[in-house]
Amino acid sequence: MSKPSGVRPGQKAPASGQYQQIGPRGGKGPEVTSVKGEPLPPTNQKGATYTLVDPSKNKSGRP
Repeated sequence: MSKPSGVRPGQKAPASGQYQQIGPRGGKGPEVTSVKGEPLPPTNQKGATYTLVDPSKNKSGRP
């Protein structure tokens, strides 16, 4: 089994936007909103990570 990719809880978010929690076996969990450079919140499952699903856009239209 491969190691899950994504951003771990407590790591700084690489970009602002909506992050979806991905469980250790690939199940999808709740989404959270995070700002670039802020740490992601704890997950409710051990081994879960976050994946960016909807990046925020600034006024110039760039993510």
